[in-house]
Amino acid sequence: MRVGLFVTCLVDLMRPRIGFATLKLLQNSGCEVVVPEGQTCCGQPGFNSGDRESGRLLAQRFLKDFESFDYVVIPSGSCTGMIRHHYAQLFPADPALQKRINALSARTYELTQFLHTVLHIQNLHSSFKGNITYHDSCSGLRELGIKLQPRQLIGQVAGAQLREMEKPETCCGFGGAFSIKLGDIASRMADNKCQDVQASGADAIVGGDLGCLLNIEGRLRRMGDESTQVLHVAEVLVGPEALADLGED
Repeated sequence: MRVGLFVTCLVDLMRPRIGFATLKLLQNSGCEVVVPEGQTCCGQPGFNSGDRESGRLLAQRFLKDFESFDYVVIPSGSCTGMIRHHYAQLFPADPALQKRINALSARTYELTQFLHTVLHIQNLHSSFKGNITYHDSCSGLRELGIKLQPRQLIGQVAGAQLREMEKPETCCGFGGAFSIKLGDIASRMADNKCQDVQASGADAIVGGDLGCLLNIEGRLRRMGDESTQVLHVAEVLVGPEALADLGED
């Protein structure tokens, strides 16, 4: 099985270790993984702000870079949601191109979706010491139906104990441009999320979207919480020993 890894802008620029953890997970699962060097943004920021032309250009770039693979895997619900659902709106005047885009979009999966639904992983052979609470990102949950998949995979990690927040499905307040345009509301939402995290008693908050995690981590630290770990689900699933081999960001 030949898999193209779409790293995402945030992972590449802010926390590349997540990309390496994803690569390791896929390789450990028997996939031949390729990371196309020319890949760039999925186009979501411009698309969400009304710039459909940039969305079309980047969708065609995505097609060029990834069309040859059996599957595309992404450690992000928001980027996957853009590709699987919104690329279908971009080329109404070019049915042939739209058909190719749609076929590739259908082979594109968020990481936990792919591990759980396509590969049917039953034993990750990894460990994590501590209590985990999981944040359901808006795009992953509402566009892709990602809810049970990460939790069932975390359940395979030796030593990991899941402690649910009272409101794990509530938005963290990031929302891309939303957090800039409506900063006061976004900050209050982030405060509510962080209080929910702390009330869970978890050692770490885990999620599948780095945008959410950076937002939550920043707010936790501003609140004086230096102890709660903020981790991408790939980092937990691959385990600390494998992460140590990956080196620092």
